[in-house]
Amino acid sequence: MTLQRRPRMRETLPFRMDTETLKLRSVLVERYVTPLREGGSMPAIVEADDLGTYVLKFRGAGQGVRALMAEIISGGMARALGLPVPEIVLMQLNGDLSRTESDPEIQDLIRASDGLNVGLDYLPGAINFDPAVDVVDSDFASRLVWFDTLVSNVDRTARNTNMLMCKKQPWLIDHGASLTFHHAWNGTVADPAKPFAPSSEHVLLPLASHLAEVDAELAALLHPEVLTAILAEVPDCFLEQAAADKDGGALNNVQAHRGAYVNYFVARLAERGRWLQGVIDARA
Repeated sequence: MTLQRRPRMRETLPFRMDTETLKLRSVLVERYVTPLREGGSMPAIVEADDLGTYVLKFRGAGQGVRALMAEIISGGMARALGLPVPEIVLMQLNGDLSRTESDPEIQDLIRASDGLNVGLDYLPGAINFDPAVDVVDSDFASRLVWFDTLVSNVDRTARNTNMLMCKKQPWLIDHGASLTFHHAWNGTVADPAKPFAPSSEHVLLPLASHLAEVDAELAALLHPEVLTAILAEVPDCFLEQAAADKDGGALNNVQAHRGAYVNYFVARLAERGRWLQGVIDARA
């Protein structure tokens, strides 16, 4: 594992990225700081050997490894679209860190997550996005609703926006509940044009008045080369663990498993007319 010095956090929203920039750094967890008692993944704030502070998502949490895969895949797609996502890193966790914690639940979680996990850059001073107070424009809202519909993200509602405000800028967090299709999936592409009904509950849907206008631009950014680069960052061990409960099929080969995700999104983008119209109709 190659350890790299942590880059400075961006002061403004990220720009669109090339495939090289989509690569994930790997860091080593050195100290468990405090739990974040939110979400099914039981995340925690940790310090790493690059002097950075991160929100760690545990592979051994109840949501399982597919939630971490969703963080990498959906987060990578968001970054490729120029949407603001904190840096995503792979985090090596030593189960022996459990000895420094007094809480038995945290001890069990650390031991169950020994090895590779996923982290997001911690944004100090960030507060939860409040749709009644915080303002975003219709262009941003349209891009975010389009993206969340593409990746089947059920978790961006008024009750739980999964957005933070930091230095007066919105940041997207917690994509573990996206990619709902892959929890009972054999790798085949079925009905890629299917509308995504939960988009009707999206917190920014009332502001998303330019969905048709941003559609072609966003779809063009997620060409197969970019999708392949994003899937290349999903560790083999995650894919193997996710396929362990499947009986045969393409998912038992890690490269074919990656290819199945690429094929799914290529098909969903090619057939996006119906699901996009479903979101537009939901605004009516």
